Amino acid sequence: MSTPPTLASTLASTLAPTLAPSPAPHLAEDIAAIVRQETELRFPSFDNNAAWRLGLSLRELAVSRNQSIVIDIRRFGHPDQPLFYTALPGTTPDNPRWVQRKVNVVARFYRSSYQLGLYLQQSNHTFSNRYNLPDADYAAHGGSFPLHVTGTGIIGSVTVSGLPQREDHNLVVEALCLELQRDHDTLRLPPRP
Repeated sequence: MSTPPTLASTLASTLAPTLAPSPAPHLAEDIAAIVRQETELRFPSFDNNAAWRLGLSLRELAVSRNQSIVIDIRRFGHPDQPLFYTALPGTTPDNPRWVQRKVNVVARFYRSSYQLGLYLQQSNHTFSNRYNLPDADYAAHGGSFPLHVTGTGIIGSVTVSGLPQREDHNLVVEALCLELQRDHDTLRLPPRP
């Protein structure tokens, strides 16, 4: 003899399909756009002076928009070499920690932190579930972008923290476009609701 379903089990089975995350249709488009950004936004060379110019460009954009962000540009190595860092007014001690976690994603996977986050969202995975790495050390959220030198490979990252993740990502792309003299309007991600 079967037992009648409880209210909790009935609600769970009824709501389960609506509670399950479904990938948004724009994720594939955004991932493809970021792959294009990563392919096109490459430096012929990159040194401390290029890092300084890129950092100042990011800072000027943020100040002109009254944005509270942390900017971090570093060369990968053991240990990493800081090339540019600033924390604008309104940032908190949490922002540098977010920067480090985003940088760790770029350093490990050689792609932008936002691209990896969108990929995980599209495949309905969490970071720790998919890669068995601690969330405390990695943040697959927008804002960290690989510094790629043509003929050399990925040598570091440029990272922003303080805005919503899509805006963090787009700000970095905008500064890279300015530095590399690329058309930002054709490379930026469109606004999403």
